[in-house]
Amino acid sequence: MPIMNFSVAVLQSGALNPQGPVAASQRLILFNATAIMLAVIVPVIILTVVVAWWFRAGNQRAKRQPDWTYSGPVEVFVWSVPLLVILFLGGIAWIGSHELDPRRPLASAQAPLDIQVVSLDWKWLFIQPQAGVASVNHLVVPVGRPLRFHLTSTTVMNSFLVPQLGSQIYTMAGMTTELNLQADRPGVYPGLSAQFSGDGFSDMRFEVEAVSPQDFEAWLAAASEGAVLDADALRELERPGTTGRARYRVALPDLFATLVRREGHGAMPGMAGMADASICRSPVPPPIPSTHASSR
Repeated sequence: MPIMNFSVAVLQSGALNPQGPVAASQRLILFNATAIMLAVIVPVIILTVVVAWWFRAGNQRAKRQPDWTYSGPVEVFVWSVPLLVILFLGGIAWIGSHELDPRRPLASAQAPLDIQVVSLDWKWLFIQPQAGVASVNHLVVPVGRPLRFHLTSTTVMNSFLVPQLGSQIYTMAGMTTELNLQADRPGVYPGLSAQFSGDGFSDMRFEVEAVSPQDFEAWLAAASEGAVLDADALRELERPGTTGRARYRVALPDLFATLVRREGHGAMPGMAGMADASICRSPVPPPIPSTHASSR
């Protein structure tokens, strides 16, 4: 029973229980690819059993041809089935890789919410520049609104993943990557680092909490009255180690851009300030004016 309960919990919090459009599309790709492969595997298993049973030593009705060397229909069948499988799987991969490009904005009547993500040793810093607030290991977002993430690292390479929302993406020092997600339903969705990064890697987890727009505004207001994220607080956050949740009012101007551009222990020599060279390349985002400045 404990094993069954654990398995159910894993499925409920994983990619097979999507809570956003990106994760739902990725699950569909997984199901389609699995169905295509099963269309080959299942008949092969059945035919293996049937042939072994039919050509058993005691079956005198089986016609054996030990000198058989060639059959045109067999050759066509043997080569056409793998070719069709490759075409179908390749088509799914091609279409999916373009439709689910991490930088591709999600279709919505609402403007995306910009969120800046910084991976530290061994914690996650989430900055919401429009509101001038930040949080550690806990991200609160509004339900149904597109989320546009800009990600970087102040240390070694890490991997940002929220299985129920979709699309793993890397964070690297001196570079930025971009990811577009959305939460369709209220809830708390676990996230993690999927890239080994040292002693505290196993505890480098966070939660994305999707709430109503009204609750989101209330959370922003509460966060803006919390502790101040200044230079001293940032240095403390960057110390290697794990920590719990925290939320701050950001007092450092252009914090994310500063972390991307600076030469540090995590950046490759000469790479600070450069964009990621992968398919997910994204320039350093410009500063976003705060919409909550007057309230502080």
